[in-house]
Amino acid sequence: FDAMNNVAFKGVFFAIQRALPLLRPGASIVVTTSVANQVGAPGFSAYGACKAAARSLVRTASLELAPRGIRVNAVCPGPIDTPGFGRWDGVPGEAVEAARADLTRRSPMQRFGTADEVADAVLYLASPGSSYVVGTELIVDGGLSQLM
Repeated sequence: FDAMNNVAFKGVFFAIQRALPLLRPGASIVVTTSVANQVGAPGFSAYGACKAAARSLVRTASLELAPRGIRVNAVCPGPIDTPGFGRWDGVPGEAVEAARADLTRRSPMQRFGTADEVADAVLYLASPGSSYVVGTELIVDGGLSQLM
């Protein structure tokens, strides 16, 4: 739990804290959360809780930093096809493949997302095109969280 919390929550908190002196009005902070903070998933309680804490931080930081002209938002990926998917300690490869097949089957898009699709969401949140978007969590999960 501590290792997860150190990265998924404390890392976000301290990264924002350290970046603040460098940020000027018009700056944008985009935090990565996860659909695991939207829905329960057996075996992912620590991960989901840490990502939910990061989501809460986005809400609070967005209110604290908006008067300085700094926007804070989050991108919330669902299952994304990356080399890191399925690197779960102690979970056999067959179970990972079964989870992949199940998530694909349940997804309205019938596939995993791509890293480029998440990057596009981050670019939008960081761009002037989202200048009135503050404290939002943009879910990039192919509609999966709508069904869970």
